[in-house]
Amino acid sequence: MAALLASFVAAFLCAWGDRTQLLAATLAAGSKKPGQVLAGLIMAALASNVVAAFAGAWIADTINLRAMTLLTALALLFAGISGFIPRKPKQEAADRFPVLATFILCLAAEIGDRIQFLTFAFAGRFDSAPLAAAGGAAGLIAGCVPAVLLGERLGAIVPVRAIRWSVAGLMLVVGFIVAVKALQLA
Repeated sequence: MAALLASFVAAFLCAWGDRTQLLAATLAAGSKKPGQVLAGLIMAALASNVVAAFAGAWIADTINLRAMTLLTALALLFAGISGFIPRKPKQEAADRFPVLATFILCLAAEIGDRIQFLTFAFAGRFDSAPLAAAGGAAGLIAGCVPAVLLGERLGAIVPVRAIRWSVAGLMLVVGFIVAVKALQLA
């Protein structure tokens, strides 16, 4: 259960102001088909997090607990640092095939993203790829649903930048604590 909860909370928090959330808002506003955008987002979140979780579980079998804990700390620190990098929504056209366009664009946005890296680390650290994948996908989807529903009004209604910076600071603090704990493991 720890993998599910940690992945969900981290993905949900990191989704705010992230490329995928901004992309989902833009696609929903442009296509006027939020249900189809949400369907594409769900498929992309599942694909991205399943791959990340099973890769993390596979790597965890090849390294010891201390190294896996350090990898988790690095994932958290990476999530914190990347949270301070500004994101701007891009205008994307998805009028004809919003499900397919959303799937492809959101999957591309998630490759190598901090949510994928955190899911990878949590799957290995907690030795539970299915729970980490489910938590990461559910957290990403939950963080993007307001964007799909609000579209381009998201930034006017929700203080996305403040949330993003607060989450980035939190990730840095937690990453530092996990790193210190990992170095204390004997």
